[in-house]
Amino acid sequence: MKVIITGGTGNIGRYLIPELKKHGHQLVILSRSPEKHRGSFDQDIKLVQWDAKTAAGWAEEADGADAIINLAGESIGGNNFLPDRWTDEKKRKIRQSRLNAGQAVVEAVKLAQQKPKVVLQSSAVGYYGPRNDGAKLDENAPPGSDFLGQVAVEWEQTTAPVKEMSLRQVIVRTGLIQMTEGGPLPRLLLQFKLFGGGPFGGGQQWWAWIHIQDVVKAMRFLLESETADGPYNLTTPDPVTNKEYSRVLGRVLKRPSFMPIPGFAMKLLVGEVATVVLDGQRAIPKRLQEAGYQYQFTDLQRALEDIIK
Repeated sequence: MKVIITGGTGNIGRYLIPELKKHGHQLVILSRSPEKHRGSFDQDIKLVQWDAKTAAGWAEEADGADAIINLAGESIGGNNFLPDRWTDEKKRKIRQSRLNAGQAVVEAVKLAQQKPKVVLQSSAVGYYGPRNDGAKLDENAPPGSDFLGQVAVEWEQTTAPVKEMSLRQVIVRTGLIQMTEGGPLPRLLLQFKLFGGGPFGGGQQWWAWIHIQDVVKAMRFLLESETADGPYNLTTPDPVTNKEYSRVLGRVLKRPSFMPIPGFAMKLLVGEVATVVLDGQRAIPKRLQEAGYQYQFTDLQRALEDIIK
């Protein structure tokens, strides 16, 4: 398959690209700075300039392509040790970057004479909003009314028009991805190594986690499945509470995990972005399991040992 990837130079893209290449797919990566990233990819992977807003400069690639994977969007938490505060400007960038990328994908599909068969649209379990009641949330659960929930709703809707052109729209709502380049784990590793590890707030919030290898393998699975359509939770079948997560991480690192970090202190320190770890969703991958996906990692300790090794 010829696969176009927006956001392919990001954290997920760096794992997804070798996974797709290993299975024989022809890849086109869209980047605002292709020359900056060219040395990071094999010569047979094509990098194409785009403005992250329109189909200008890459629409011809969509003509005859088999699939488009849309991963593009401003980082929710930033890349510094402390997450970026959600100022009005940061919120605008988070929302607008996702809307712009989705609209660009739809524009390219409309212009293509030979249209792709599928658009795989990135999203997140934040779609369901803060849900600390312990209820299991499959893909039919309603969206939240908070900032992240509404951003996820709009994000998914940006590429929904491709369904009217007889394309499959596969939506992947990822949980807390376990990887050392992004997500909460890198910040937690330093905290625990400095003997300051412990649960956030009361620690009863559910963390629907997933190993990065299962993220990219599930994406490929859904991409290649001709019957896959609609939303899929990309989480493990057994989410854990933040308290249990801290206990397991402490065991893997051989560090204590009993230093709780009060929720009010986190909110004072980083503001509203603290909701990412203080609130949770017990999201379960009902449709992914029904589709027959076989997980690589379902045990949290084994997953963390694999990542931290």
